[in-house]
Amino acid sequence: MIKLLVVLVFLGVTTPAKAQMAYEDEARALGAVAGQGLACGSSRYDAFELLARAIILTKSPNDSLQDKALKIFTEEKADVFVAKQLDNFADCASIIERFDAQDIFKATLYGDGTIKMADGQILTPRNPYDATMIYDEKSNVRQRANSIYRKDNSHIKKIEFKDASMAAGNQIRPQKSDSGVQRILSTPKRIRRKK
Repeated sequence: MIKLLVVLVFLGVTTPAKAQMAYEDEARALGAVAGQGLACGSSRYDAFELLARAIILTKSPNDSLQDKALKIFTEEKADVFVAKQLDNFADCASIIERFDAQDIFKATLYGDGTIKMADGQILTPRNPYDATMIYDEKSNVRQRANSIYRKDNSHIKKIEFKDASMAAGNQIRPQKSDSGVQRILSTPKRIRRKK
């Protein structure tokens, strides 16, 4: 009896963590796909973004995980967008072909946030919401992402790193260790923001 109780308590403690990771992993995967569609210029990107956000909102178990998942989604989308641009849009034609043929486009999103997936599964949000408010197709996402990529960083604050060797004008030279490998002794002492 005690063993059964211990097992049930253990399962009760570990199950939410596994569900949380699956939810976050799904948000990360949706973000990665969104980043590829955005970078390669898919004509169905806006529909994907709307459905991906709806899935994240509808499946959220609570507000804090929802906020975390939306942040993960956005960060992953931005990372993949920049990576795709840095590799000179390699293989974008086939990426767009695969992107536009996804089953997510067969899903039906209802006004209260309920989603009927392509496989017939119905996802109901814990709190109904206005699905028309979660994504604005006129938000110029591509233009804003491209301006950030093109280093239009006028709104980004610069951070300057200084350590004791820079302040004194001395250069710290690496010392050789017993193994013959050189070690760097300097570590940052102070971080100061420019205003």
